[in-house]
Amino acid sequence: MLRRELMKLACATGLAFGTGGLALAQDAPAPFDNPQDVTIALVRYLSTGDFFQAYLSGVEEQAKALGVELRVLDSRQDAALQADMVDQAIALGVDGIIIQHGLTESMKAAAQRAVDADIDVVAFDVDVENDSIPQIEQSDYLLGKLALEQAIKDNGDSFTAGYVYVPGIAPLDRRDVAWEEVKKANPGITEAATFGTLDNPIANSVANQARSVMQANPNINVVFAPYDEFAKGVKIAVDEAGLNQDIDIYSADVSTADISAMREPDSAWVATVATNPAVVGRVSVRALALLMAGENVGEQVVVPPTLITQDFLNENDIKNMDDLSAKMPQFANADVATAEWIPVPGK
Repeated sequence: MLRRELMKLACATGLAFGTGGLALAQDAPAPFDNPQDVTIALVRYLSTGDFFQAYLSGVEEQAKALGVELRVLDSRQDAALQADMVDQAIALGVDGIIIQHGLTESMKAAAQRAVDADIDVVAFDVDVENDSIPQIEQSDYLLGKLALEQAIKDNGDSFTAGYVYVPGIAPLDRRDVAWEEVKKANPGITEAATFGTLDNPIANSVANQARSVMQANPNINVVFAPYDEFAKGVKIAVDEAGLNQDIDIYSADVSTADISAMREPDSAWVATVATNPAVVGRVSVRALALLMAGENVGEQVVVPPTLITQDFLNENDIKNMDDLSAKMPQFANADVATAEWIPVPGK
């Protein structure tokens, strides 16, 4: 512990959050019987967009509720820097690390170095190929499958699709499995074009691609964009081309800005499938806390997703994430990675 304190003084980087959280139960296990001595780190790859801001707020809320110190290290989509930041967290002497997104090839060795340093690690939406590191996920396969089932319900089993995809990102790869399965089961679905980028700003970069794709493929009537920043970009291009009544967009993830975009008159964005990103952030911290307390949380910690249609938003006059949580209780909280000694924000 002395080594950790000295390293914290020597390497004080990142954002720190104090211990003014909720009181823990008296029988909280070590090390949470003295939470003021516990430090965890969130090492991020992706941070652009409303989803990731909400995810961060959930991490912050749950860390505060536990009474632990949180340090946030943000690589802004720099894979090498993210690996270096894991090493920074190790040098800081943190007790636990959440790795949020990233590339397997850059994070696999870095995650193993943390484990070798006796630091507990969980990974959200990045496959670090390590059996000792639980994977936090939104059931990305279901995110894709439910969105595509809605696309078939709305458009039948024969349509011409544009597909937005960037391989090598774990959640997008898992959503791609659903896409390939649905295409195989429905040979009337034609994939006219695949495009996508994670260049910042993501929505604008995707919009630039979508303009060209739609000009080259005027018969596209469905776009599967299984990430809300992708959907925003496609919608920009669709609106500019005046095709908002000719193309339906199906996505994953949700935010207040997304709700507003979906509810615009004649919006092409007709459905998304999502978990509450703040809830996923809280679950990530709780799973790490259970692991640090010696509990077996399993290889996967899955937060179930919910289908959200434009019709549902309009019928219930949902304007923001608070409204959505009120009308969809299953969206507001997830009874995942819980224990009596862990306080849950909002409950």
